[in-house]
Amino acid sequence: MASSTVENYLKQLYLEQQHAPGQLVSMGKLAAAMGVVPGTATTMVKALSDSGLVGYEPREGVRLTRAGEQLALHVLRRHRLVELFLVRVLGLDWSEVHAEAEELEHAISDKVLERMDALLDRPSVDPHGDPIPPARGRPHLTPTRDSLADCEPGRSYCVSRVVDQEPAFLQFVERCGLMPGTSVTVEARDPQADAIRVRPRGKEPLSLGTSAAAKILVESG
Repeated sequence: MASSTVENYLKQLYLEQQHAPGQLVSMGKLAAAMGVVPGTATTMVKALSDSGLVGYEPREGVRLTRAGEQLALHVLRRHRLVELFLVRVLGLDWSEVHAEAEELEHAISDKVLERMDALLDRPSVDPHGDPIPPARGRPHLTPTRDSLADCEPGRSYCVSRVVDQEPAFLQFVERCGLMPGTSVTVEARDPQADAIRVRPRGKEPLSLGTSAAAKILVESG
C-alpha cells in the first residue's frame, strides 16, 4: 500500500496535469503545490519514477504513468466521496470538509468506500461540483465549462463547480447564494471596475470581481 506522502504527490500531479493537459509538470510548480523546496520534490519524484508511477525528465518535468494515474484517481475518488459523506451524512459545512478529507482519504478501506458510495446513491460530483472518478477506468470527459467571468450579460446559467476550496472563499460563495446547482443571471459587465453584476436565483443582484467570478464555473441554464 502506498504511503500517504506518495498518494499526495500523485494526486497533486494529476490535478496539475488537468490545468495543462499533455504538458510536463515542472519541478518548481510541483514543489510549490506541495509546500516543499524543489530538492525535496525532486527526491520524491525520482523515487516515484523508480516505482514506475511517473515519468521524470531532468530539467524538463514530470508526468504520471498509467499506473500512477490510476492510483491518483483512486485517491481523488476517496477524497471527494469522503467530502460528500461528511456534508450529506454528518452535516459538516462544505467549507471545512476539504481539510478533513485530506486526512481521511488515506485511512478509508475500499470496502468502506464502496458502502459510502452506495449510501450516497453513486454520486458523480462532490459538494463543490468536482467530478468523482469512477471506481474503475478513467473519468468520463466533461465538456469545457465557462466561468462566471466569461459569461455574456443577459443570459442565465447554472453554477456547476467552485474551483477555489479555501474555507473563506467557500463561505463567501455561500453568502452570495452561488453554490453548485444554483441558477444565476449575468446582468451586466463593468470593465472599468473589473467586475460583473449577477443575480442568483431568489437573491438580490450583487457585484463580483472578475478574479472571484473566474473561480465559479457554470453551464448554460
